[in-house]
Amino acid sequence: MADAPVNLDAWRGRAADADAERTAAEAPDERSVVRLRARSRRLLGSLLASHKRPLAWAVALLLLQNAAAMAGPYLVMLGIDHGIPPLHDHGDVTVLVAVAVAFLGAAAAEYVGKRWFLTLSGRIGQAVLLDLRRRVYDHFQRLSVGFHERYTSGRVVARLTSDMDSIAELVDGGIDDLVLAGLSVLSVAGILLWLDPPLAFLTLLSFPFLILLSRWFALASAVAYRRTREAVALVIVHFVESLGGIRAVQAFRREPRNQEIFRAVNDDYRRANLTAWRLIAKYAPTLKLIGNVTIAVVLTYGAYRVLHQQTEIGVLAAFLLYLRRFFEPMQELSQFYNALQSATAALEKLSGVLDERPTVGEPARPTPLRGPRGNLDFRRVGFAYRGTDAVLDGLDLRIPAGQTVALVGATGAGKSTIAKLVSRFYDPVHGTVTLDGVDLREISDTDLRRAVVLVTQENYLFSGTVAENIRFGRPDASQGEVEEAARAIGAHEFIAALPDGYQTQVHKRGGRLSAGQRQLVAFARAFLADPAVLILDEATSSLDLPSERLVQRALRTILRDRTALVIAHRLSTVEIADRVLVMEAGRLVEDGPPALLIDRGGRYATLHNQWRESLV
Repeated sequence: MADAPVNLDAWRGRAADADAERTAAEAPDERSVVRLRARSRRLLGSLLASHKRPLAWAVALLLLQNAAAMAGPYLVMLGIDHGIPPLHDHGDVTVLVAVAVAFLGAAAAEYVGKRWFLTLSGRIGQAVLLDLRRRVYDHFQRLSVGFHERYTSGRVVARLTSDMDSIAELVDGGIDDLVLAGLSVLSVAGILLWLDPPLAFLTLLSFPFLILLSRWFALASAVAYRRTREAVALVIVHFVESLGGIRAVQAFRREPRNQEIFRAVNDDYRRANLTAWRLIAKYAPTLKLIGNVTIAVVLTYGAYRVLHQQTEIGVLAAFLLYLRRFFEPMQELSQFYNALQSATAALEKLSGVLDERPTVGEPARPTPLRGPRGNLDFRRVGFAYRGTDAVLDGLDLRIPAGQTVALVGATGAGKSTIAKLVSRFYDPVHGTVTLDGVDLREISDTDLRRAVVLVTQENYLFSGTVAENIRFGRPDASQGEVEEAARAIGAHEFIAALPDGYQTQVHKRGGRLSAGQRQLVAFARAFLADPAVLILDEATSSLDLPSERLVQRALRTILRDRTALVIAHRLSTVEIADRVLVMEAGRLVEDGPPALLIDRGGRYATLHNQWRESLV
């Protein structure tokens, strides 16, 4: 019995393939195809703009190579008609020698032109790929957090690997043949018309068939190769995210299900590639058949014209040689067309990503933020995530400089949203958030990131040493400053006990350290950055009790003389706050010092009592 089809959307552990996660290039409809191609042409033009002089030399070498190649059949014609004698004549040896020398000269010119063209085009191609990779990587870094939350990490990897590889394959393996083939076709068509118009017009009778065939292939293959780019992206998405969450996969014994899904997306990729190759299998033989039929017809009619002395036999020989040079490049084009279409589809997707604009843009004329104090003010702030109901609606909140404010409430109450707005990962839908009286939308990213630092539960440690990770926000910090930051938050002892101390490699994602140790390194990183506003979003939730007590002592030092927003379910962290804000469904329902709210017996008092009972 055949296997039942796999519902790829049934398991949400693999990134959904919803439109909300895609750029326009990910799922183009008919109306957007033209825009996508225009974008990719603009992208290609901008990439080539800085290589105008090398491109000019490449074009000159290409023309030299093409001219030398076109000279061959013409020289054969001269040798036959003027050097080879009729039956009653001795011929002209001088002409044959001259033709042979010219033929060798043309071969040498073609060699020189091809060699230097390949060298130069290789340099240009690698420079273009370098620039494209740099642009895409830089653009991904600059796009807003909202984009990365909906655009899966697997698709990011696909853009930077699979799509780049498709373009590199074209640049490295066939772009010179593609360009030369196109130039050869045009050159041969002109020479045929010049040599013998009647024979040329007979050849042109094949053009409608060639045009129809090529038009069909261009349209069908464009769809097919765009489909292959989408299919391979799904393979990479599933692969990256499954292995990225391998602990959860193994813990819940999801390997069989993951393998089933991977088999499905992999088979989908296979079918997409088969569709593309079937098009090649139809196009290339049909093109060859048209060429052979045309040559047979030209040979028959050309022989008739020679027998009736309407043309020379050398002209017919040259004509047949030129016809081979006309159809062979077109057959080569069919072989390279898959690389061309795959690269075109990849370029469309990359151009679609590069056309994405940050939803949180840099101000055109930023207001300088000198010596930030940390006064925060929310004025009638409303916010909703893409495709969701309002998370905040008309929030008014003022936090004076130097105050430590704890945000508590149920999941989804809007606590983390406030943190993201202060960090300007998002902008409010309406209303304003100001820092020291300046709208965050008017502050440059550099000034804002220097003034506001967010520490989250899942702080990321990069491959490198402990010192490099602490120094992440201040690469110029000295070793003494790094150690001072670690001492301030109580991390120095465990770091010093590591095999290489501060020079210990933390490995991928900080895997050499425990969860608590990673969090302490993240605190040291934030302390060294010395922001005016520090946001702790569930930043102590991964710590065990001994580590949490250590951090609680350090937090009083870290938070001194700076504004702090502390989001925590552990109310032990909240106890150090000057003020507690209780959130519910995006609204502020309680506001005051912790002790006062407990005495009032409201929501915070209930939460506090539940927490105390859980400790018993």
